[in-house]
Amino acid sequence: MTSRPIRILLAEDQSMVREALAALLGLEPDIEVRVQVARGDEVLAAARAHDVNVALLDIEMPGMTGIEAAAVLRAELPDLRIVILTTFGRPGYLRGAMEAGASAFLVKDAPAAQLAAAVRKVLQGERVIDPTLAAAALAEGANPLTDREREVLREAESGATNAELAVRLHLSQGTVRNYLSTAIQKLAARNRAEAVRVAREKGWL
Repeated sequence: MTSRPIRILLAEDQSMVREALAALLGLEPDIEVRVQVARGDEVLAAARAHDVNVALLDIEMPGMTGIEAAAVLRAELPDLRIVILTTFGRPGYLRGAMEAGASAFLVKDAPAAQLAAAVRKVLQGERVIDPTLAAAALAEGANPLTDREREVLREAESGATNAELAVRLHLSQGTVRNYLSTAIQKLAARNRAEAVRVAREKGWL
């Protein structure tokens, strides 16, 4: 038991899930959920304002993803420990989270005791990764897409034409076509829509 409670920032856009997690963690005698936010772009300011030492971040949030927020926290508050929580056990998300500086990666339906134990472990410098997700990430391999290919696919998800993508990304239409074609090939997809779907399912976007 620590002399001071472990001070948690909880970032989750679904209010019912956020409140349930806060209530469960609040039952732990050594854990205090000090601040809750619903957007990824609110995480850094909240962490600074409330003197937290662990951030629990959902992946899919408005404003900024949990993985993007983790990278910002790692750069600005390097002593803060980061735990990524997700509904989606996608292998690419695990790799992205670890690269962004997360110390733990867990699915939201893990038992509350497991989450509390993970919080304590990351403060001791340990890493905690859901074993099923870890095995899936190893089996899947690394993300084959380049940063530019991911960027073009993300923009293409809106249904924009090549001409519209070229304007948005400040590229020529030919370059856009080349990036899309290469991404489609790498993902063994039939078209751009399928390429986006496959990349999303694997957590590569």
